[in-house]
Amino acid sequence: MKIKTECFNNKKDVQELLIKLIEPLKEYYSKEKAELNIGDTSAGYEQKVVPMEAFARPLWGLVPYWIGGGVSEEFEKIYLKGIVSGTNPSSNEYWGGFKDRDQRFVEMAAISYGLLTVSDKLWEPLSKEEKNNLAKWLFEINNYELPDSNWNFFIVLVNLVLKQLGQKYSNEKLEYGLSRIENFYLGNGWYKDGHSNNKDYYISFAIHFYSLIYAKVMEKDDPNRSKLFKERAKEFAHEFIYWFEDNGAALPFGRSLTYRFAQVSFWGACIFAGVNPFSIGIMKGLIVRNLEYWFKSPMVDRKGILTIGYKYPNLHMSEGYNAPGSPYWSLKTFIILALSDEHEFWKVKEEPLPKLESIKTLKYADMVVQRRVNDVVAYVPGRYSGRLQVHDPSKYSKFAYSTKFGFSVPRTNNSVQEAAPDSMLAFEIDGYIFNRRNCEDFKIENNEIYSKWSPFKGIIVETMLIPKEDGHVRRHKVICDYECIAYDCGFSVAITENELYEDGRSEGQAYVNNSFSNCKVVSVHGNGVGEVIAAEPNTNLIYPKTKIPAVKYKLYKGENIIETEVTTQVI
Repeated sequence: MKIKTECFNNKKDVQELLIKLIEPLKEYYSKEKAELNIGDTSAGYEQKVVPMEAFARPLWGLVPYWIGGGVSEEFEKIYLKGIVSGTNPSSNEYWGGFKDRDQRFVEMAAISYGLLTVSDKLWEPLSKEEKNNLAKWLFEINNYELPDSNWNFFIVLVNLVLKQLGQKYSNEKLEYGLSRIENFYLGNGWYKDGHSNNKDYYISFAIHFYSLIYAKVMEKDDPNRSKLFKERAKEFAHEFIYWFEDNGAALPFGRSLTYRFAQVSFWGACIFAGVNPFSIGIMKGLIVRNLEYWFKSPMVDRKGILTIGYKYPNLHMSEGYNAPGSPYWSLKTFIILALSDEHEFWKVKEEPLPKLESIKTLKYADMVVQRRVNDVVAYVPGRYSGRLQVHDPSKYSKFAYSTKFGFSVPRTNNSVQEAAPDSMLAFEIDGYIFNRRNCEDFKIENNEIYSKWSPFKGIIVETMLIPKEDGHVRRHKVICDYECIAYDCGFSVAITENELYEDGRSEGQAYVNNSFSNCKVVSVHGNGVGEVIAAEPNTNLIYPKTKIPAVKYKLYKGENIIETEVTTQVI
């Protein structure tokens, strides 16, 4: 599926693009329309919730479509009937059976979004009994425990809509949710996601996204908080923009990357709420280039349904909460369809990114971002939440993350090929591979990162990451209780049968080149030996087949000092 950027100068074309994305779903709705069955894989919650999630998530696109005057009688009928059936205790498709931390509460946000903004479509047509069922079903969120994270906004949105519709609601829970979000604020527009140390896309496409909807809807009723949310979004925008490459690609980092072009939903939410940290043309350019980047990729299956994966279908990189319908969270970016036909967004030309610093420390994101030609690289200390999701060490604890090279996740730790430890110092102990999983201490100063960490009992590592114009240097002090082998790995470089590539190694260096990029690693100190690792297929998020240049070091009992230089070039 490909798009033409000029279609974003015409609202009707973007409306048609949304419908084209969700049209393939029509044949998979259940008899009573409350379930959408588009796949056979499962998630960590009950199987009966999987089709309910799939039903709800297209609303992130349909609601702004309806706000902006879009007409699709068939989808209106589907969602009206589905909501009635799903909230009717007598229906075979009832969405009941709640428990603590229930996935249904996540999906209540999309339904509440619709009730807040297009009640004429989803509320007014209901009978008194149907309204009562829906209100009772929504209120259930107040009776259960939720994760103390961005989920607090689900409590806020649900109680806000119940209040606006004149139904029973909990003001105590509403205020509690808002106060918890306030406690997560760090500075420069950044929040933490509850008790987590993760600074990822949940700050943009969750906390800020919901806060901007709140600011828009509550501008008159809660002007002070609405103003605060908008001011923080402006601050955040001036740092978040560093995550985007000039061509539209955004930084692959953290969890929930299967939500793909939700990466730019924050910019659409800013425009929707009247927040202009940059010109409309700059923000439009960010959105359009990112969508163009994504729509060139094989992200849908042969029936046109969004798949789990990143640049290609890949269940292996997903989280345990990713079910077949999960990727439709990406439709949050279609919030731009809520803009009026006369809005400036539809008239202005896309503008390039503003002039940005070549290297910048994002203090509250615990990250140093380096902008190079055709690439954005983020250096991190490897600090994340103690509550692990799938592949968290790979998603948060590598030394560097690149828009061009992506990153890899392991298949197993049985060999260095199956571990695919790009941008990591990987230790081979008794035939198994171990790398940085979390750091005990870190410091960011003068755009350089110090971290202290342990891959395995009996090994302590202190690492300095020092960015250079064409790459970076890693200096490691490794204290071992025993002898072992360590691989200091560069980025994964794409190899394909129809692309020319070459690789090579020598006593102290290794490289992999293809027609559009290369990565070279050199042992500066420590007498390393060059190695080229043929990574297991489908481990990298962007390229199905890769090789990783690495330097192999033999480490001795006691203190070892090693230093590796990593250089890259992207065409």
